[in-house]
Amino acid sequence: MDRPEPAEALAALLALMARLRDPEGGCPWDRAQDFRTIAPYTIEEAYEVRDAIERDDAPKLREELGDLLFQVVFHARMAEERGWFDFADVAAGIHGKLVRRHPHVFGAGAPRAGEPQRRQGPAGHEPGPPLNEAEQSLQWDEIKARERAASGASDRSTLADVPRGLPALLRASKLGRRAARVGFDWQRPEDVRAKVLEELGELDAALAASGGVADAHGVEEFGDVLFALVNWSRHLGIDAEEALRRASDKFERRFRRMERLAGGGGRAPAPLGAEAWDALWREAKASE
Repeated sequence: MDRPEPAEALAALLALMARLRDPEGGCPWDRAQDFRTIAPYTIEEAYEVRDAIERDDAPKLREELGDLLFQVVFHARMAEERGWFDFADVAAGIHGKLVRRHPHVFGAGAPRAGEPQRRQGPAGHEPGPPLNEAEQSLQWDEIKARERAASGASDRSTLADVPRGLPALLRASKLGRRAARVGFDWQRPEDVRAKVLEELGELDAALAASGGVADAHGVEEFGDVLFALVNWSRHLGIDAEEALRRASDKFERRFRRMERLAGGGGRAPAPLGAEAWDALWREAKASE
């Protein structure tokens, strides 16, 4: 069987989605969904794409990208039913946005394919040296800010458009990077480390005042510790989300090893005392 052209495959997927949502003969489950009920699945599919990437599993990545594409098609179909927009509007919108935000590629005087992206020199002069990654990122943010201003958006803050629905560590890092662009930042990593220690001291004081119980103040101070740690990781060039993911993977790997050492055959063993668990942990750690 010949592989379909991209446009044909996408048209078939859009037709399938319309059929699933058909009021007369569609799927009852698909017809019952709305944006809010589908949103958790959209987030889940994005994480499954990332998992396939981390596992270097190409067949699984293809499958998960299809699942994620279906989520986009699902949302676009529901919007079309409400008369808001359709899939073509979504595709045209992102195409136009990417062209606007890559003037070094698509703008007047942009290089041809295969040539390096360069800074634009003064009128009548040759372009400057190639743009580096940081300069391209800054240009992207400047264009986004101009777009927000031109759209008449009421929120002109430096922190505008940082989604509240992002994972907490990722959102904290993004907020810190945005604030740093206007100069609100620590100068050196060691300054942020001092802030982490300061926040730990405030957490200790809050816990002491509440008798060791984490009340609302204690929760707030614990959050401040985490936020300071995320900013420290940013200054060290560490992706906090990735670092915590690796730490979680390491803990899982070692704990499963402990279960095998305890005779559980990979299953949860009988409860053990603290000293026994500590000995197993050290053995599992040493085996790596």
